Amino acid sequence: MNISSIVVQTLPKFLDEVVENLKNCEACDYHMHDEIGRIIITIEGEGVSEELKKLSVVEAIPHVISAEMQMAYSEDELDAHMEVINNADVVPKMLNDDDLDPKDIVYNGDLKKKDLEGFARTFDNTEFNPNEK
Repeated sequence: MNISSIVVQTLPKFLDEVVENLKNCEACDYHMHDEIGRIIITIEGEGVSEELKKLSVVEAIPHVISAEMQMAYSEDELDAHMEVINNADVVPKMLNDDDLDPKDIVYNGDLKKKDLEGFARTFDNTEFNPNEK
């Protein structure tokens, strides 16, 4: 189970309306807000993909300026990914592949252009295979 905190931003004149919509929204749990339009909520999901879907629901609420993930917790997912990392080769396989065309290398470091939903699907499907090294 993943749990993430989200800071939602709205204009003060819409604060009561947005808070009420968040309290009634099944995608999140409302916790607190301040008078300048910052609202703290949490979302839960079985994986990153589910969390991103719920975040999209929050972002679509009228008068929400932004909804940004601030903290995330995922013990099971973290353990699985740490096992993959700890058992992986130090040098990625593709760097030892003399037949690999550099055009086929996918760079995932640019968050501005990142396909977060595609990344989440890949992240959610990462499993440790002890026979794969």
